[in-house]
Amino acid sequence: MSSSHALTALQVMQDAPVIPVIVLNDVAHAVPMARALVAGGVRMLEVTLRTPQALACLEAISRDVPEAVLGAGTVRTPGDALAAARAGARFAVSPGYTHAVGRACRDAGLALLPGVATGSEIMMAQEDGLTELKFFPAMQAGGPAMLKAWSGPFFDVRFCPTGGVTLANAADFLALPNVVCVGGSWLVPFDALVQGDWARITQLARDTKTLVK
Repeated sequence: MSSSHALTALQVMQDAPVIPVIVLNDVAHAVPMARALVAGGVRMLEVTLRTPQALACLEAISRDVPEAVLGAGTVRTPGDALAAARAGARFAVSPGYTHAVGRACRDAGLALLPGVATGSEIMMAQEDGLTELKFFPAMQAGGPAMLKAWSGPFFDVRFCPTGGVTLANAADFLALPNVVCVGGSWLVPFDALVQGDWARITQLARDTKTLVK
């Protein structure tokens, strides 16, 4: 997948069973962390905009790890979308959905996985042509049972559940026909970052290959 053509949300979701949800507090961790994930076969990387260093981390990974496909998570405003695109992100993940964020991501050329937790939010995203959505927070909002219930009225929507998803329960989500992948923070544990244990992160990425869609 060349960096010169626009991604779709479905391409982001289909690349691997798990999209890592990454929180970085130190720019020095960004590049070795990204290389460790890519070495383990995971290249769609969601760096959340939850820390002051997040945009600098995106820029560093974009510059030094071209084989990674970068996304920005916790995109809440049009300004977030623009800043993420300028920092090198190619897709965006949001905790909820507004028309303004959807428009900003389209204008910036970012594929968008917007967060939904209710039927009304799904309908609002569909009004803007979005059919690949993040179910968030997945466990707190009803887990696999909620996705099963949605498969009837929203038969044409595909989901990436995120929030409370772990290696232990990911298979329960991936077994559902309307789930393409899951999002999880367990691939990049805080203590592994602090200790610079990149081999552990690579192994956690490799372990996701046991999850089959």
